[in-house]
Amino acid sequence: MFTTTLTPTETPFLTLAWTSGAKNIITSNTVNITGPEYEGRITLFPSTGSLELRSLTLDDAGEYSVVIVPAGEKVSNVLVTSSSTDLVEFSGSVSLSCSASGSSLSFLWLNGSSEVTASDRVQLTDGGSSLTIITVTRFDQGPFRCSVSSPVSTGTSDPVNLSISYGPENINLILSPPQGYFAVGSDISLTCSVGSRPPAQFKWFLNGDQLPDTGSELRLMNVQMSQSGNYSCQAFNSKTLRSQTSQPSAITVLGASFTPSTNLPVEGTSVSLACEASGSVFTRNWIKDGSYLTPTDNMILSDNNRVLTFNTVNRKDSGEYFCQISNPVSSDEFTLIVHAYNGPENVQIKGPNKINIKGTLKLTCSAESTPSARFTWFFNGREIPNNSAEYIKEEVELSDSGNYICQAWNNITERTSSSVVHGLTVTGTCLTVIIFIGLI
Repeated sequence: MFTTTLTPTETPFLTLAWTSGAKNIITSNTVNITGPEYEGRITLFPSTGSLELRSLTLDDAGEYSVVIVPAGEKVSNVLVTSSSTDLVEFSGSVSLSCSASGSSLSFLWLNGSSEVTASDRVQLTDGGSSLTIITVTRFDQGPFRCSVSSPVSTGTSDPVNLSISYGPENINLILSPPQGYFAVGSDISLTCSVGSRPPAQFKWFLNGDQLPDTGSELRLMNVQMSQSGNYSCQAFNSKTLRSQTSQPSAITVLGASFTPSTNLPVEGTSVSLACEASGSVFTRNWIKDGSYLTPTDNMILSDNNRVLTFNTVNRKDSGEYFCQISNPVSSDEFTLIVHAYNGPENVQIKGPNKINIKGTLKLTCSAESTPSARFTWFFNGREIPNNSAEYIKEEVELSDSGNYICQAWNNITERTSSSVVHGLTVTGTCLTVIIFIGLI
C-alpha cells in the first residue's frame, strides 16, 4: 500500500501518474491507462492518489514515485497598469500593478529580458503583484512585463514602457574651424550638443548678452571685428525644467585674411595668406616663431610680400604668423593662425579585453587629428548610437562579448580612419534554475 499525505478531495486531479523506474504503473488524466504487467493487481484511490499493489513478484522490487497535478483554473487576462508613464529622472516614482485570472498565482516582473528583483529603489509587494520604483532613472524605461504562473499554466502581460525625461547634461560647445582666431570675412560655425530627453531648446549669448538665434547651431557669416567676443550656449529642457550653460568659447576676428576664400588649410593642399591694409603701405614683413620668415621651397612671398603662399601645406607649417605693416605715419601688426589640418591617423582603442558580467565597461578611442576627430563606434559590425570618444556601458551582459571598432572622422579633411578590432570577453555565469515540485 502506497499512501500519500494528501487530504482527500472530491475534485479530480488534473494529472496523476505512478511509475516504477521507467515502467508506467498507471496514468490518470481524462482516462486511466494501466501498464500491462499491473492489470488486475492495482487499485487507485482517486481522492488521495494512494495506490495498492497486490500479488507481489520479485520484478516488483525498486523505487516507486508519483506525480500529482491538482486541478485549477488556467492563467488568463494578465494586465499591467501603471500609476504614470511620463516621469522625470531623479524626481519621480512609479507603481506598476499586475492582475490576472486564475488560482494559486505567483508573479514575476521582467525589465526587457532581465528579472526585476527588490533593492533600495525597487519594492515588490502584494505577493509580488505590485512593483514600485523609487526615484526613477533613465534605465527604468522598460519595457516591463508581468509573468503570472499557476500550477496549471503561465501567462505574460503586454509590455509597458515608461517615458523618462532627463538632462540637459554634458553640454559641449564646438567651434568650427576650432582655431579661435579668424580673418575678417570668414564663416564660423558654433555647434552646441547636450544629452537631453526630450531634445533641449537652445539660446545663444555673446559676452553675456542674448542673441536672437535659436537652435543647436549658430552660423556667423562674413564676420567682422565687431563680432569678436565670448560665445556661449544655454540648453533648456521643457519637461525637467532644467538648464545648463556651456563654457564660453572665445572668437577673435583679425584684420587680415586668407586667400583664396578657403580658410581651412588641409595638409597636402595649397593655401595663401594675404596681409591686407588700407592706405599707403611701404613695407610688409612676415614673422613666425619670433623670427623673420625666410621663404623655402615650400613657400613663396609675392606682391611685395603681401601674399604668403604655401605650395603644399604640411604640419610643420602650423603656427602663429605675424604680418608687420608700416609706413612713415603708422604701423600695425596682424596675426594669422595656421593649422595644417590632418588626420585622422593612428586610431586606437584603450580599455579592457576581459570584464566580469554586471561590471562597467569603458572604452576610450583616440586619434591623431587636427582638428580633433569625431567618433563612431561599432559592435560586431553594427553601429552603436554613441558619438563621443568614450563608450561606457554599465552592467554588461554576456551578449556584450565581441568585437568593437572605433571610426574617427575629421570634418575638415573629410577623411575617415578606423581602429583595429578590440576584442572583449564578458566572463561570468548565467544560472537558470528549473524546479519541479512533485508529491511522492
